[in-house]
Amino acid sequence: MGVDLHVHSTASDGSATPTRLVELAGEAGVGTLALTDHDTQEGWEEARRAAQATGLDLIPGVELSLEYEGGMHLLVLWLEPGPGPLQDRLEWLRLQRDERNTRILDNLRQHDLVVTAEDLMEEAGGGSVGRPHIAAVMVAKGYVPDISTAFDIWLARGRPGYSTRPRLAPAEAIGLARESGAVPILAHPHTLGINRAEDMARQLEELRGYGLIGLEAIYAAYHRHEREGYIDLARRFGLVPTGGSDYHGSYKPGIGLGVGYGDLEVPETVVDELAAHIG
Repeated sequence: MGVDLHVHSTASDGSATPTRLVELAGEAGVGTLALTDHDTQEGWEEARRAAQATGLDLIPGVELSLEYEGGMHLLVLWLEPGPGPLQDRLEWLRLQRDERNTRILDNLRQHDLVVTAEDLMEEAGGGSVGRPHIAAVMVAKGYVPDISTAFDIWLARGRPGYSTRPRLAPAEAIGLARESGAVPILAHPHTLGINRAEDMARQLEELRGYGLIGLEAIYAAYHRHEREGYIDLARRFGLVPTGGSDYHGSYKPGIGLGVGYGDLEVPETVVDELAAHIG
């Protein structure tokens, strides 16, 4: 059975509902699935109910954007919904995201691009709103031809519509994850923008010192040699090389659940290695 430890639903910035994700997992032959919506676990209960009648091993998780120049994302797996050190911080993160979205809409309006809060709520279907929803509305209104163009011209860091927001520092986020009994994983490490081996080594040593457990090495967007390189890097630093598709449905066209662009294969043994660090 396939393994996918990085997927998003309509609870954040995916186009498939939590129920539909479970259905897609069955259709794709995925046996282990981690729901890792951005800054929220609002989709967990629906996904759990949908998975009850199946043999799917469903893992509760979340993806956090951390305070780091250039951007750093942390996957946190086996984060049980309810009260807890990290769980209690998710509401604060959601509020910061909402305030950031308002600033982005104001920035776009200054360029005669009108996207309203009502537009976003309709696009998001009541879930947490993120930049992909803003991009989708821009496409629907004819401001840009597609979502990638919306980011390239307007919504990416440094572009006219962009606005930052407060985020957790890596040490705090990883510490809170471990205090909550969960397993923190550095997501898609290429997005750190680190090009020198010694700089990457220094960064991984620091993160491991905070309690980092895994490194997302088997990622949909990576070529085979890149995956092999990141797997070797993870092992050299005592980290578990994990993997996932980063599935967002129609917001990231071409990526299939469990298979990425068709060649994604995450070993089942990875799940056991990670699970050994729960608690």
